[in-house]
Amino acid sequence: MKNNVTPIHARQNSARPEMAGIPNNERIIIFDTTLRDGEQSPGASMSVNEKLRIALALEDMGVDVIEAGFPVASEGDFQSVSLIAGQVRNAVVCGLSRAHKTDISRAWEALAKAERPRIHTFISTSPLHMKYKLQMEPEQVYEKVIESVTHARNLCDNVEWSAEDGSRTELEFLARCVEAAIKSGATTINIPDTVGYAVPDEFAARISYLMNNVPNIDQAIISVHCHNDLGLAVANSLAAVRAGARQIECTINGLGERAGNAALEEIVMAMRTRQDYFGYGNNVKAETITKLSHLVSSVTGFVVQPNKAIVGANAFAHESGIHQDGVLKHAATYEIMTPESIGLNRSNIVLGKLSGRHAFREKLAELGYELGDNALNDAFIRFKALADSKRQIFDEDLIALMGEQSRQDGNRIKFLRLAVTCGSEGPQRAELELEIDGDRLRMAANGNGPVDATFNAVREIFPHAARLQLYQVSAVTAGTDAQAEVTVRLEENGKTVIGQSAHPDTLVASARAYVHALNKLLIKRQKTEPMAMGA
Repeated sequence: MKNNVTPIHARQNSARPEMAGIPNNERIIIFDTTLRDGEQSPGASMSVNEKLRIALALEDMGVDVIEAGFPVASEGDFQSVSLIAGQVRNAVVCGLSRAHKTDISRAWEALAKAERPRIHTFISTSPLHMKYKLQMEPEQVYEKVIESVTHARNLCDNVEWSAEDGSRTELEFLARCVEAAIKSGATTINIPDTVGYAVPDEFAARISYLMNNVPNIDQAIISVHCHNDLGLAVANSLAAVRAGARQIECTINGLGERAGNAALEEIVMAMRTRQDYFGYGNNVKAETITKLSHLVSSVTGFVVQPNKAIVGANAFAHESGIHQDGVLKHAATYEIMTPESIGLNRSNIVLGKLSGRHAFREKLAELGYELGDNALNDAFIRFKALADSKRQIFDEDLIALMGEQSRQDGNRIKFLRLAVTCGSEGPQRAELELEIDGDRLRMAANGNGPVDATFNAVREIFPHAARLQLYQVSAVTAGTDAQAEVTVRLEENGKTVIGQSAHPDTLVASARAYVHALNKLLIKRQKTEPMAMGA
C-alpha cells in the first residue's frame, strides 16, 4: 500500500468539510485516547459496550482520531476495537501496538472493518528506557523502528509512530529515528512526554528542533502526547502546537495513568477562548463537552474534582460577593467563557413527580441524552421511582440516574433488593439478594455497622479476595432528600477497580456501588496486558 497513497493530512481535511475554511497549517487534529490510555488509569475499566458508547459519543463530538484500545492486550480489548471499528464511520479508528510484528498484525486484524483505520506503533528511544526497559542498544532500536513501521505500512496506509519517552531522548537520535520512521511510511510522528517531565519552552524547542533538522519532516504530521505529572500536560501540548505540532493526543477529563493526560476539554477551550493568541481551529463541538465529561465519569467511576477546569462543578460558580456583583452586571467580568459554550445549559424545565414522559424526554435531550423507546421507558420508570422520594428533581439527579442505568447494562452480578436492621442497640444486619449469571441468591450477614453488614452479605453471596481500599459518600444535590453518590474502590492482586452508584438510600447506593466494582473486577480479570505504553 505504500505507493500512490494520499497524504494523511489531505484525507483528514477532505473528510471534514466543516473545517474547509481553516487553512491546513491552522487545523489541529484532536486525537482522543480515553479508551486506551484513559483505561490504563488504576481502577478504570470499561466493558465493550461502554467503550462503544463513549466512542460513538466522541465521534458525535467531532474528534478526528479515536484510539480504541490495545488489541493484543486481551480478547476484550480486541473485541472492543473491532466493534468500534465496525460502527464508527467519520473518525479515524486507531489501534495501538508495540514494535512487534505480531502486535501490529493483531491491531490490523482488529481494525479490519474500519472505514478509516490507523495502526499506532511505538518503541522507547530514551537512554534510560533503552538500557533498562528494552535492554537494547540504540542501533537495535533504530532498526526496530524501520522494521515495525515498514510492516505496519504494508498493512495500512495510515501509520503513526511514537518515540516513547521522547521528551528524555537525545535530540540527534530522536531526529534520526523520526526520519527513518517517515521514510518507512509513517504519516504521523508522535513525540510523547511519557512521564510528564517536560516544561513548555523546552518541549516546544524539541519540536522546533525536529522541524528544522529532519529532512522529510514535511511528509508527516507531528503529534504530541503529554502526561500531567507536573501539571503541565496542557501547557506543553499547546506550546508544541505553536512550534509546529498539528495533532494533540488527549483524554476526556484528563483521564490517564498516574496524574493523567492532557485534558481534551482544556485543550479545546483554551484554543477557542484564546483564538486571538493561538489562531488554530479544530473540529470538536465544544457544546458536547459536559455530556462527554459526565459519561466518562459515570462509566469509569472517576469523580471530577469540583475545581477542575472547564467541567468541575465549581467552574462557573461564584461565591465571592465582589464576583457575584460583577457577574450580575456583566458575565464577562469574571467568566471568560459561557456555561452554554460547553453544553452546560441553564434549563427552564423543572421536573417533579407529576412530570410526564414528554417533559422527561425533552429534559434528557437538553442534557445530551438521546434514548430509544425501550431505553426511555426504563429511564422513565427509574425517574418516577426517584420522584416519589424527592420533592424536586435537579439536572444532577438526572445525570446520576442515567449513569446508574448505564452501569446496569451487561453485568454478570445484579443488585435486586436489600433490607437492613441497624441502630444504636444493634446488632447491625443486612439481608441482600443478588442475581449472578441469571441465578437469584439471598444471604444475610452481620457487621460492624450497616455498611459493613451489607458488604459482608455481598462477600457471602459472591466470595472473593478483593480488598476494600476506599468507601466514599457524597450528596448529588443539596437537601436532606438528596441522592447519595457512593464510590467504592477494590484491589485484587495489584489490580484496582472503582464502582459507583447513586440512590436516595445510602445503603442501597453502597450495595450497588460494591456490586458495580465487582463487575468491573471481573472485566479486569480477563485482561492479560503486555508491556503497557507509558506515552
